[in-house]
Amino acid sequence: MSTEQTATLGGGCFWCLEAVYQEMEGVRGVVSGYMGGHAANPTYRQVCGGDTGHVEVVQVTFDAGAVSYEDILEVFFAIHDPTSRDRQGNDAGSQYRSVIFYNDDAQRIAAEAMISKLTSERAFSIPIVTEVRPATAFYPAEDYHQRYFANNPDQPYCAFVVSPKVQKFRRKFAPRLRA
Repeated sequence: MSTEQTATLGGGCFWCLEAVYQEMEGVRGVVSGYMGGHAANPTYRQVCGGDTGHVEVVQVTFDAGAVSYEDILEVFFAIHDPTSRDRQGNDAGSQYRSVIFYNDDAQRIAAEAMISKLTSERAFSIPIVTEVRPATAFYPAEDYHQRYFANNPDQPYCAFVVSPKVQKFRRKFAPRLRA
């Protein structure tokens, strides 16, 4: 019986999420792409134009026998701002909104439970605005977006935005790093 599952998450620029999940124990693959809009086969330029309705997302394939969906969500909420609508830092627009696209009822329930738990714990000083929506068609981003941080660590955006998120993950979740 396969324990492989897929999580699809939007939390700002997909380069940030991709870089973190590529380091996480139990993750088998991460693909940057687009989901949630109305245009078929959107391009990065179209998505950034804001007319497609798509979100920049990562599709994370993981071994549920090694890491739980809840672990994937815990990292998600730790590495982006789930209280900011349509923006993460200087990246603004609906394509950067915080969203969890669920593949089944179990993922929906887990996502809603995580948001409820974080809210009751007052983990954030203002309300969480993360959307929980059913997964739709996933469109992989262009090849140059894949493994972007790994291939471009000295690029200014990577050095000043992506790298601090990776470092935060390493500090907070050290036991969950790939061996």
